Amino acid sequence: MSADLKHANEETRQVWNDNAGFWDERMGEGNDFVETLVWPATMRLLVPQAGEHILDIACGNGLSSRRLAKLGVNVTAFDFAAEMIAIARKRAEAQGEAGQTPKIDYRVLDATDGAALLALGVGQFDSAICNMALFDMAEIKPLLHALGSLLRPGGRFVFSVLHPCFNSSRMAHTAEVDYANGDVTTTYAVKVSGYLTATSEYAQAIFGQPRKQLVFHRPLYELLGAGFEAGFVLDGMEEPGFPPDHPAGKNRLGWGANFSEIPPVLVARLKGKS
Repeated sequence: MSADLKHANEETRQVWNDNAGFWDERMGEGNDFVETLVWPATMRLLVPQAGEHILDIACGNGLSSRRLAKLGVNVTAFDFAAEMIAIARKRAEAQGEAGQTPKIDYRVLDATDGAALLALGVGQFDSAICNMALFDMAEIKPLLHALGSLLRPGGRFVFSVLHPCFNSSRMAHTAEVDYANGDVTTTYAVKVSGYLTATSEYAQAIFGQPRKQLVFHRPLYELLGAGFEAGFVLDGMEEPGFPPDHPAGKNRLGWGANFSEIPPVLVARLKGKS
């Protein structure tokens, strides 16, 4: 990893440590994106089975880990922000005391550190997930290459990201009003001003968070190409959007029913060699 990427990675770690409490208070056990877009598609592509060992990459407050554990899955979960892992452990302990969730092995680990990833154990996992976090990583090739060894033959990796084609810092929501033939109609659309160049820019996962974090935009050829280079094949993909009857909320230009034809999220499954 270059010096610039190392610096960006360390800055990102510090930001997520600083934002951990704020983010957890507002995310909790899920939000609209999780419930409507990310989790249903993840489950359709992952098809987790009780007794499997699944790796939860960049787990944040452990939301996905706890859901998997309730399905009888053995979960190893990690995040590079120690404050996030501390929160995840507290949430898991609270649910465990209530008899709701089996134990989850939470660890502090950097997804850009290939050697540390391999120390998790070659061939230890049936599958892996990474929900809405690859774009927070300064580099993803070390992770994809490590997964080629961590997963058992034919193992699957399911990830979700902000859709790189339609949901980035170089996108704007628009509303166009047409007065043709005495009728007034409004067309909602997304205007994209850039896509092909990989960039990193500051953004907010949740508006009002203490610090902005770097988001690393990668076009599809780079995002999926890292997996292909590591020996994976793409064998499943969904582009979930909000349904037309989804409440738009106060912001009519926010993601919701008005943009039901445009997917804000991409969920994909990569499969290793059998």
